[in-house]
Amino acid sequence: MDPFLSASVSATSLLKQEGVVIWLLGLSGAGKSTIATIVEQKLRANGYLSVLLDGDNLRSGINRDLSFNPADRYENIRRVAEIAKILVSNNIIAICSFITPLREHRELAKKILNHRYFEVFVDCPLDICEQRDVKGLYKKARNESISNFTGISSEFERADDANLVLPTSMQTQEQSAELLYNTVLPRIRSNTI
Repeated sequence: MDPFLSASVSATSLLKQEGVVIWLLGLSGAGKSTIATIVEQKLRANGYLSVLLDGDNLRSGINRDLSFNPADRYENIRRVAEIAKILVSNNIIAICSFITPLREHRELAKKILNHRYFEVFVDCPLDICEQRDVKGLYKKARNESISNFTGISSEFERADDANLVLPTSMQTQEQSAELLYNTVLPRIRSNTI
């Protein structure tokens, strides 16, 4: 028998980490992508393997066939959760940055990812998100140039029961990222380190 095939090295011992899905959710402009990027950089700098799954990137690629109607929003989250499940089953840290506007979307992600799901509500008031809007999306939504825009013409249900709430109107994105990093670090440290 081929010794390469018979070697049984678990992903945990190989990577020296436990896989976890860090799921950041919140309104557009709340700071999800920036915080996710900072956390990913900190993880990599400290020797942890992580992958960032961002809503904008997946919507322009694997999920480009989906609109923003309720059924397609649900399918968007389902696909992302399934991708994250593959990553985390190989003990890769998946950092997901998605608006995830409804409780049913979050429940779906939790069901797919089970105990590996760590929910982070990036909490920022709508008016501040609108002030931060560098893409002009809120203005277009207010002018009805964009339909089904979360927070304006489409509902966003607060996630106050998340594992961690980051009030980004009261702290910098760097402070939020540091808090998130320190909170999830015990979850990803393997006993083999």
